[in-house]
Amino acid sequence: MSQPPVTRRFAARATLSRSVRLLSDFRFEQSDPDRFYGALAADSVHLIEDLHRGATGSDLSGTVVLDVGGGPGYFADGFRAVGATYLPVEPDPTEMHARDIDLSGVAVRGSGMALPIRTGSVDVCFSSNVAEHVPQPWQMADEMLRVTKPGGLMVLSYTLWWGPFGGHETGRWHYLGGERAARRYRRKTGHEPKNRFGRSLFAVHCGEGLRWARSTTDGELLAAFPRYHPRWAWWMVRVPVLRELLVSNLVVVLRRR
Repeated sequence: MSQPPVTRRFAARATLSRSVRLLSDFRFEQSDPDRFYGALAADSVHLIEDLHRGATGSDLSGTVVLDVGGGPGYFADGFRAVGATYLPVEPDPTEMHARDIDLSGVAVRGSGMALPIRTGSVDVCFSSNVAEHVPQPWQMADEMLRVTKPGGLMVLSYTLWWGPFGGHETGRWHYLGGERAARRYRRKTGHEPKNRFGRSLFAVHCGEGLRWARSTTDGELLAAFPRYHPRWAWWMVRVPVLRELLVSNLVVVLRRR
């Protein structure tokens, strides 16, 4: 099946070997976050640059990339290396200082649901695995579109609740309920999970994201696909129910009107 222009470059990169490599790195999210987020950062830069080139015909050099929920700035070096000005927004000061990464004068503390950024001021607004951690993800999505320049790209990538990683560190027990999974994790480890259901982890679904992307009047939906799947499995996004279980992480790409 032919790909829309915006995803054509990235589709060529979305191979089975890439999927296997990323899956192996996911095991280290809690035990070795530098390894996990380092691999994710490199892949994220490829994703955004490929989508930007597909949509605009140009690379990221000279652009402003806003990363909503940027944490301690794992993605900073990667975006700077391709010539972009990288600006992370993070609400949690603990997360902002979790790693020794110099973001002085650049990082902004603020909520994704009320971005402290001027309307129409960034070329690319990107969020990776954050929407499932906010109580109103579509309000955050609206905010991401608001701050994007007309003609610019908004890329939202998030983990689906009914997918295999929906419970994050609580494992597959989330299929029996987020609260039950959290209690089991506490009994097993002696401490609360980092991602606490109902407080910092919420059930977000594929169908919800597609409905929001198709209904917003501020953006044009250019593509929606599973972030970590090989390109021959992207058809799953089109199948209700199945997509909630197997897509795992949905990417929606919009152009700001």
